[in-house]
Amino acid sequence: MTSLQHFQTLFSSKYYCIRNPNEQNLSIKVNGISRLPSSLIVTSMRKVLKTSSYIARATMATKVAYVNETLPSARQNIPTKKQLVDPVRQGVIIEGGVGYRQTVVIRSYEVGADKTATLESILNLLQETALNHVWVSGLLGDGFGATHGMVRNKLIWVVTRMQVQMDQYPIWGEVMEVETWVGASGKNGMRRDWLIRSQATGLVYARATSTWVMMNQETRRLSKMPEEVRAEISPWFIDKKAIQENNNTPETIKKLENNARYMKHNLKPKRSDLDMNQHVNNVKYVKWMLETIPEVFLERHQLSSITLEYRRECGSSDTVQSLSEPDDKDGMFMERTEEESCIKICRENSLPVEVLQGKSIKFTLSYTHLLQITGLSKSQEIVRGRTTWLRKITTFPIPYLTSHNVQRIML
Repeated sequence: MTSLQHFQTLFSSKYYCIRNPNEQNLSIKVNGISRLPSSLIVTSMRKVLKTSSYIARATMATKVAYVNETLPSARQNIPTKKQLVDPVRQGVIIEGGVGYRQTVVIRSYEVGADKTATLESILNLLQETALNHVWVSGLLGDGFGATHGMVRNKLIWVVTRMQVQMDQYPIWGEVMEVETWVGASGKNGMRRDWLIRSQATGLVYARATSTWVMMNQETRRLSKMPEEVRAEISPWFIDKKAIQENNNTPETIKKLENNARYMKHNLKPKRSDLDMNQHVNNVKYVKWMLETIPEVFLERHQLSSITLEYRRECGSSDTVQSLSEPDDKDGMFMERTEEESCIKICRENSLPVEVLQGKSIKFTLSYTHLLQITGLSKSQEIVRGRTTWLRKITTFPIPYLTSHNVQRIML
């Protein structure tokens, strides 16, 4: 630690630097008690920076009296008891004392070129509020969302499935409220759900649900839930779902073969892609998936939903291949203009074209995705995915939908 870093640490911890002009010495004032007489007390950061060069010289050439007492920690103090309110994170406990709601503002670095939040930002927001929920619960150990019982048993959480539905994307500067809660998922799993809504209108922008199981941190094998962990988390369970699945049966995602239409090879995780559990963060998986989709498609569509099925973890030394396949096999529907797609819908449903004149139309399209580890004797699946997309809303004016246009498209 340099003398300046040491000085700034003392300053931030309510210690003050004192310069004694007569002795050309540097001393410390602790809790208002000066160790040496002085005529000047540096009490502002601006003055601290101005005197930094003098401090460095004084540290090396003159006597320096450092405080031997243990400095107060500036790191987080994890609560050991449930907190009903977290003013720092603008979070509160809801749902009868077991749910969590946090107020967030969409930052400039969380939006894309269209000034709306990116999918990666939404996923990071879900992860952060989930961890903050465990934080205020008083159950958080020193792991990545792990409880005290999990830490004692060397267990960590791993996600096996996640689904996100986007009805609308928040814009830069918009104030949002994120609600999250947990519930049981089978005998050894946990479900976590989220709602993201506008604070101003209460309109729900996004819904998400996920399933989590436990893994032994050392063996990297899935583990049953110990009874002491079940006793910790089960009082927080709520029988409530953000997304209702048809017939309570999760959608099955098919496996893509190596002849998928779009592929990207030799993707290498960076150190910055790893989370606190030392495997690639699930948000990175989504970025790899979307990189295979043609740019022209992304410009004309926005993601409506994404479902992910996690098969195994990915480490820093793995080489990854990303594959994607549009569900429209001939690719023509994805290349049609809005006018052509509108007319096609009318033809397929035996509707007169005039029905859609002047109306806003949404076209749903979908892709199937696969991330797999390559370079081994046999490729190993990391995650399967499915994305659905909507054409950006377009209003079709009357001149577009004429008998002449219908005849032209049919030809």
